[in-house]
Amino acid sequence: MKINLTALHTDLLALNRQLQACLPGHIGIRLSAIGPTWLAGEMPVDQRTKQPYGLLHGGASVVLAETLGSFAAALVVGPDNRRAVGIEVNANHVRSATSGVVVGITRPDHIGRSLHVWSTRIFRPDGRLISVARLTVSVIPGPEHSPESDR
Repeated sequence: MKINLTALHTDLLALNRQLQACLPGHIGIRLSAIGPTWLAGEMPVDQRTKQPYGLLHGGASVVLAETLGSFAAALVVGPDNRRAVGIEVNANHVRSATSGVVVGITRPDHIGRSLHVWSTRIFRPDGRLISVARLTVSVIPGPEHSPESDR
């Protein structure tokens, strides 16, 4: 399936508002750019995202990767009573970061009717790769919208 994320959604401010009250927002993740086949986001390396030894926590990198892949999948699925939900994530951490802002870029490896696979590469401020992650997303029926669900 051919995709064009910029044709599907380009209002990053609206997307970032969705992050504010949940885990990605609490650790400073924000979506920063969108292209036809990719979505990028940033995360600070600070007291919220470091392990006790002062290095970026691998789990924080996984949160960034899952956030980017999940948002990209949701954009592809659209608002038509379906949901994109992560069912598996894995990551390899090849280098560390101790400060600054890391940048993640996610791209699809597979877009199917019921399953997506998204790969995310995370880079530290000097441009060196720190993590590679893969997210598998299941596309499932979402709740049907009714006036009752607004209460």
